[in-house]
Amino acid sequence: MPMNLNLGDIVELKKQHACGCKQFEIIRVGMDIKIKCTNCKRLIMLDRPTLEKRIKKIITE
Repeated sequence: MPMNLNLGDIVELKKQHACGCKQFEIIRVGMDIKIKCTNCKRLIMLDRPTLEKRIKKIITE
């Protein structure tokens, strides 16, 4: 069953981004999910199963 992810949620991933930040904001939800680094504002687009494996916890909903 897919994880409940909504626009504007802040998630913490298991591995950090190149800038050193682990927190990302969800920008787009669908089969592909677009996330934005909260530190350097870079956008990353991942398919849902890959992102769900990488999420450690949902910080804010």
